[in-house]
Amino acid sequence: MDLNAIRILGLDPGLRRTGWGVIDVLGSRLSFVACGTILPPEAGEMAERLAFLHRGLVDVLLRFAPAEAAVEETFVNMNPSSTLKLGQARGVVMLAPAQMGLPVAEYAPLLVKKSVVGAGRAEKAQVRMMIGILLPKATPETDDASDALAIAITHAHHRGAAARARAAL
Repeated sequence: MDLNAIRILGLDPGLRRTGWGVIDVLGSRLSFVACGTILPPEAGEMAERLAFLHRGLVDVLLRFAPAEAAVEETFVNMNPSSTLKLGQARGVVMLAPAQMGLPVAEYAPLLVKKSVVGAGRAEKAQVRMMIGILLPKATPETDDASDALAIAITHAHHRGAAARARAAL
């Protein structure tokens, strides 16, 4: 890693699957570092699943030492119970990097797709294809990991605006 590069962790939160992707950014150059998916046990109690998710995130944070993190904003669906559970997972996903002192930016799904594909209504296959073009060495095994890389790329493109917004608070 070039010492002037910024390492970004992108996170696609979910209770069943949380995707993560790490990239290095130097100017406008993006470099793939790693990606994966954290899979909490589906049969466990909610607290147990959230603790597993937290441990997995802390492991990724310690292993790759990002300087900044970005999380996709929650899609609110029609089922209040599902939305609440996703919100709990998203809270853990935002908490882990914040506990380590990282700034955490949030991006709407439409902005992520528009930033990576050029269209806010892009399909997952289109996002995955563009990840392969923008990060040729990337090997996401799941759509969640691919989405996490897309979130990291979005942050690379919008991080100046995100920092200005945080400073204004």
